[in-house]
Amino acid sequence: MKTLKKLLEEHPRAPLSVSPDDIVFSALELMAKHDIGAVLVMSGSQLVGIFSERDYARKVFLLGKSSKETLVREVMTEKVLYARPEQTISEAMAVMTDKRIRHLPVLDSHQQVIGMISIGDVVKETISEQAFLIMQLEQYIAS
Repeated sequence: MKTLKKLLEEHPRAPLSVSPDDIVFSALELMAKHDIGAVLVMSGSQLVGIFSERDYARKVFLLGKSSKETLVREVMTEKVLYARPEQTISEAMAVMTDKRIRHLPVLDSHQQVIGMISIGDVVKETISEQAFLIMQLEQYIAS
């Protein structure tokens, strides 16, 4: 099975981030502009949290807070689960499914962010691998 490092190499894109001192509205604009469901919260090169649509819905909207007055640091998820580049896609999927999360930053051995994967990335790759396996089995059976 493919590693997260390989997946990130095949689909290179820098993860988008905001500062903990940005307002929530700015984070939402960035997410809408790029059609994504979460952004990393970075203080310099250090990952300090993640902000997702779920954080907005539960910690801003439902509590009647203003997205133009609330700072990201007030509503971000601080305890960020992450993966390592050498982990497989199936291992990442297991974590995401077990913890009910849709975005997983990938950090290197120096705790630096090298990418972020979504549940969509993982599902697409899994489907692709299964389709390839089915094709191989069909060819084997036909021969």
